[in-house]
Amino acid sequence: MAEVGRLAGVSQVTVSRALSSPEKVSPETLRRIRDAVNQTGYVPNAVAGALASSRSKLIAALVPSITNIFYSSSLQAFSDIMREQGYQIMLSETGFDPEREEAAIAAHLSRRPDAIMLTGVRHSAAARRMLLNAGIPVVEVWDLTETPVDCCVGFSQGAAAEAAADLALASGYRHAVTVTAGNERAQRRRDAFAARFETAGHGPVERIDLGPSATLGLGREALAQLVERGLRPGTVVFCSSDQFAHGILVEAAARGLAVPKDVAVIGFGDQDFATATEPALTTIRIDRQALGQAAATALIQRFAGFPGLDPVHDVGFELVRRGSA
Repeated sequence: MAEVGRLAGVSQVTVSRALSSPEKVSPETLRRIRDAVNQTGYVPNAVAGALASSRSKLIAALVPSITNIFYSSSLQAFSDIMREQGYQIMLSETGFDPEREEAAIAAHLSRRPDAIMLTGVRHSAAARRMLLNAGIPVVEVWDLTETPVDCCVGFSQGAAAEAAADLALASGYRHAVTVTAGNERAQRRRDAFAARFETAGHGPVERIDLGPSATLGLGREALAQLVERGLRPGTVVFCSSDQFAHGILVEAAARGLAVPKDVAVIGFGDQDFATATEPALTTIRIDRQALGQAAATALIQRFAGFPGLDPVHDVGFELVRRGSA
């Protein structure tokens, strides 16, 4: 900053004022300072500025996967709004691992973000303590709880799965299988679907639990397992993601199985390809853009100190019935 002042012919105090409150500096002086900044490549110390102003203009965002469209599309909608408000996003990938999430929370909080967005509402005790002690707005997305750290924006995992079970029962399916990725929210949907289906007197529901990430290939393997065990007529498969469901449809076609006559399939997520599969995929739709926008709005309202804000925002879900079930 001192070098910028020497080049511009002004004091270091004037440089500081021009960078923080440019309206307080004459246009000519501001031009000289900006020219000097460009010449030197100077970048202001945002951490020091945040300590002085109590605002860093940074939002920390933690997602399980940056390649999963569930999270990337909602994050895009969230980021678009926050950027319009003058904020930048610091992003970390946690991979469904509570320890990785805890470490990421500590790293981000050390950089003094103005707020933090988390995926899910289940965190380690240490992570929750850090978040509560930080004293900044926190929005948890993709899930609901009556006891959020600060506020949450999402939908009921259990209700979504129960809606899928109700569809299966109303359609006359008497045997059910769940194909589930190894993350906590997917497992809660699995359990809710199974409980609803078995309560109706059908079951037990067979479970196939796979790795942490859903892929088309694993979906094919899941149906191959079912066929080897003896696929019963009138079976419906509830998948924790559309990728698994797509894999099951591909494997069914390869084996000459008719969908939904020989096996019915229900996915989750309503991804872009869901209408283009053969048959088109029955699935549960979450409005990912609306979720991201609602999360951004919740933080903006907290920055503004709006009174009486509801800490729980349910964006809901939609069961989309197509040809696969």
